[in-house]
Amino acid sequence: MKIVIAPDSFKDSLSAQGVAQAIASGLREVWPDAQLVECPMADGGEGTIEAVLAACDGRWMQNQVTGPLGHSVQAQWGWLAETRTAIIEMAMASGLQLLTLEQRDATVTTTYGTGELIAAALDAGAQRIILAIGGSATNDAGTGMLAALGARFLDSQDEPLPPGGLALAKVARIDVDHLDARLKDVQFEVAADVNNPLCGPHGASHIFGPQKGASPEQVLALDAALKHFAEHSAQVLGRDESEHPGSGAAGGMGFAAKAYLSASFRPGVEVVADLTGLADALEGADLVITGEGRFDAQTLRGKTPFGVARIAQRKQVPVIVLAGTLGDGYADLYEHGISAAFALTSGPMTLEQACRNAETLLHDRARDLARVWRLAAR
Repeated sequence: MKIVIAPDSFKDSLSAQGVAQAIASGLREVWPDAQLVECPMADGGEGTIEAVLAACDGRWMQNQVTGPLGHSVQAQWGWLAETRTAIIEMAMASGLQLLTLEQRDATVTTTYGTGELIAAALDAGAQRIILAIGGSATNDAGTGMLAALGARFLDSQDEPLPPGGLALAKVARIDVDHLDARLKDVQFEVAADVNNPLCGPHGASHIFGPQKGASPEQVLALDAALKHFAEHSAQVLGRDESEHPGSGAAGGMGFAAKAYLSASFRPGVEVVADLTGLADALEGADLVITGEGRFDAQTLRGKTPFGVARIAQRKQVPVIVLAGTLGDGYADLYEHGISAAFALTSGPMTLEQACRNAETLLHDRARDLARVWRLAAR
């Protein structure tokens, strides 16, 4: 019996590696001789670096960089020396996790620190940089990131613009003559699961601005500012990338990555699956167990269980989900390679209790699952 264990993290509870270990411990109670392959996963958001480094021969790096409101933060990133690959989670330097609810202000937050992490990766000799751009606190169309790498954004008086997306309404000149020359030799991949354009009712400002602290009036102003910036960018670059699917991701970081760094876009879970070798691990497998904190219709938008199921389907391996909770529409995933899904809780309990006891709950449900599977195989 070969079982591949490929879960995401359970937010505020266990890392993907911790989830995989808990499931494995439960399975061993019933199948002590089974071949259990732990393959922690992520979907390009928080936990991506941790999942990759748990499966690959890589190491954590860290740098002091500029946070979303200009304060100094200690940010980590992942380094795979053998392939000269850097994995950068935008949230580490420019994320909502770095701000309190009261501090969120989409008009002035900056991606400068993410650019500083890219510069650190270039200093290390990176030839491939993977940008995981979930959880950003920013709406500056990636201009802070580009500024950290040598670009300049100037007003009509030829003065540098202040940080933040709102200032882009005054951009009169874009100078990329001093953009770091090493960028031309690097392959950039954006791990993102949204396909929003940069501007308009489905763009960065309208869809993501409110959760980053933008009022309805500021959303309109930010959208106009980003449109103005995109028009100037098209003049400089000779092409308009503002409608490219994903350009609105992370407050427009997707636009900057595509337009100025020639980045390719891939679903985050596919990027992580490639790095961790999930497809190879599935060869000869009898079962895959994956999971996440909440399994519902939103999982179809590219979250880990959906991505794992798509890969397992190609290998004709059944997939079972263990989740903290099962939400509305979870059964829709049965049409996409999921064989069955189970919630962890064994009775009424608060979210705090479930998070605190997640390791035990995962162990117990995995054990119970193995017992049922063994019974069905008789």
